[in-house]
Amino acid sequence: MEDCLFCKIASREIPTDIVYEDDDVIAFNDIDPQAPIHIVIIPREHFDNVLNVPAGSEIIGKIFVVINKLAVRYGISQDGFRIVNNMGEDGGQSVNHLHFHLMAGRKFSWPAG
Repeated sequence: MEDCLFCKIASREIPTDIVYEDDDVIAFNDIDPQAPIHIVIIPREHFDNVLNVPAGSEIIGKIFVVINKLAVRYGISQDGFRIVNNMGEDGGQSVNHLHFHLMAGRKFSWPAG
């Protein structure tokens, strides 16, 4: 997608603080962190959201393998962390490219609203 922010990050058109990348997945520090550790994990291939991932695709599994690796690397696998995927405007999705947030380093509570 020509105007997709995350596609531009994945193709290195926009510089960012990349913490992991492979052929299918890229992870980078969030520019507006909501926790001491706040990493955004995206597929290199563009999907608008989780509903647009075709049946049989392995990308969600690959993303969760990366989340596991990052949890171990950052030492957060014991204390706990939060994984978030926002879907659509009402769900809080601000960039229309499938992405997950990995957040840790503070205690989380369940949102009231």
